[in-house]
Amino acid sequence: MSHHDSDSRVIEADHPNYNATLLRRVDETDDLGYFWVKLDGDPIPFEPGQYMTIGVYADGKIVQRPYSVASPPREAGTEGYEFYVKLVPILRFTTLLWRLPLGHRMRMIGPKGKFMVEPDDDRTHLFVSTGTGIAPFISMMREAQAAGAPRRTVLLHGCSYADELGYGDLLRSWEAEGTYPVRYVPTVSRPSEAANSSWTGRTGRVEAVVESVRREMGLRPDRTVVYICGNPEMILNVERILMDSGFPEFHVKKELYWPKGKTLTPAEAPAGR
Repeated sequence: MSHHDSDSRVIEADHPNYNATLLRRVDETDDLGYFWVKLDGDPIPFEPGQYMTIGVYADGKIVQRPYSVASPPREAGTEGYEFYVKLVPILRFTTLLWRLPLGHRMRMIGPKGKFMVEPDDDRTHLFVSTGTGIAPFISMMREAQAAGAPRRTVLLHGCSYADELGYGDLLRSWEAEGTYPVRYVPTVSRPSEAANSSWTGRTGRVEAVVESVRREMGLRPDRTVVYICGNPEMILNVERILMDSGFPEFHVKKELYWPKGKTLTPAEAPAGR
């Protein structure tokens, strides 16, 4: 039995505080999915890189979680806000989310966050992420492309297993077709496991490969800005490695997916928000 099947909390079908609807869902794996949530009225403006908080009422109380938006702001009024979510195997929000049918009412508030690209920054952008931490970068790139102002980008994305490399098809198509000036660098950290038997790409945690990627791509500290999104340990490791390579601290921007100093068990620690 999956963890969401064992969640017996009663989800309220309607509530006065509901202001949005689950519009669409696409499953990447059994525990990874893309969810689109649309507000009832006009969309709330946001900047790529910011996050919204979505939730439902269950057993009489709100259960909610913040997630970075993966879609561009210009689509919020038609397609809704896209979220890339990992099912966390404890009875919190995601076990409720996985049970929701399309059309279910929800609560959504926001946006919040200051993890945004600088305007008119013509340096090469190095995006480093793990798991669902790739979501804000997808929003940034989609918006830049739609605005006709894509920036030269190297996107390093790490996961345990190859089937967890979300948005991989989109990024490969952009790179192959030249529709976005991106170099997509996926890596898996558990290459010896059976689930990765067909993987022929790069291996190792992002911390272990970021320096070689920097050298291969010719990313100079004075001409590159770095954005890192994910868990604090990975962020601090990548930041230290890049600073050792000459990157000044103010060239490295970061988004922690849970607060520093907060210790989560392996079961609690999400790959993304």
